[in-house]
Amino acid sequence: MLRKVDKHSGVPAYVQIVNMIKSEIILGNLQQGSQLPTVRELQAIFDVNINTVLKALEKLKTEGFIEAEQGIGYFVRKDIDVDKKIIEIIKECVRELKSHQMDFYTAMIIFEEVWKNEGV
Repeated sequence: MLRKVDKHSGVPAYVQIVNMIKSEIILGNLQQGSQLPTVRELQAIFDVNINTVLKALEKLKTEGFIEAEQGIGYFVRKDIDVDKKIIEIIKECVRELKSHQMDFYTAMIIFEEVWKNEGV
């Protein structure tokens, strides 16, 4: 769900926007090929400066999540390949962590440390 950015989180607004849109794409809430709201609509949704929205959209374009059509708007790319099995693995992991009363922030700290230290 797209919502206002948290201006007090310490995370740059454009990064929050990138993460929200990316999440909606990965979870399938923004369908491949679908058009994003206009830049002005996104500005109102996120309650940020228009340049912040444009910076986020440019980052998403660079990362290959969206594409722009001149004079028409921004679209979710049609060739994004998100492995549904990965999402199910993560959901199962979250259920397990919650069953052990693990809070989100502690889980993220542990996840980050394991990620850094696991060689692949």
